[in-house]
Amino acid sequence: MKEAVRQTSEGVVLDLEISPGAKENAVHGYNPWRKRIEVRLSERAQKGKANEQLISFLSGLFHVNSRDVRIITGLTNSKKSLLIVGAKMPEILKLLKENERKNS
Repeated sequence: MKEAVRQTSEGVVLDLEISPGAKENAVHGYNPWRKRIEVRLSERAQKGKANEQLISFLSGLFHVNSRDVRIITGLTNSKKSLLIVGAKMPEILKLLKENERKNS
């Protein structure tokens, strides 16, 4: 999972693969081939609703203000990179692992 998370001077960047239209919002695991963290969202990818839900979900998960979660690449794509402003990598990794759903 560490390959999908990197510290920058602004905060932490996450490389994600989003699956909209799921039953629940969840960090579902890590895809080693794509080097991306898999996140499932209940909203469909229509009119930015899934992006809004992603920002809300991650801001709650990481205990930050939603203004501090920014999509920096992939606004209209399932493969996204997000910046968590002011975050530190060890804390983000810890929260991701604690909240990861095991493949069932």
